[in-house]
Amino acid sequence: MQKRLTRSYHKSLLGVCGGISEYLNPQMDPVFVRIAWVVLSFINPLMVVLYFVLAIIMPEPDYRYHSGY
Repeated sequence: MQKRLTRSYHKSLLGVCGGISEYLNPQMDPVFVRIAWVVLSFINPLMVVLYFVLAIIMPEPDYRYHSGY
């Protein structure tokens, strides 16, 4: 199965940061990506806009392949 950037099953807000962390490294905790996103949002407020754009663009995860972890 090809690796694909999708939103996460384990959502905090919209699943964008969780999806990015699963895409980069499936064993990585999405909290690290969320913290980095918040820090970058304080540095550049356009990151907030980018978050919602990614939430619209990134597809929903395919629930057929959900392992139930």
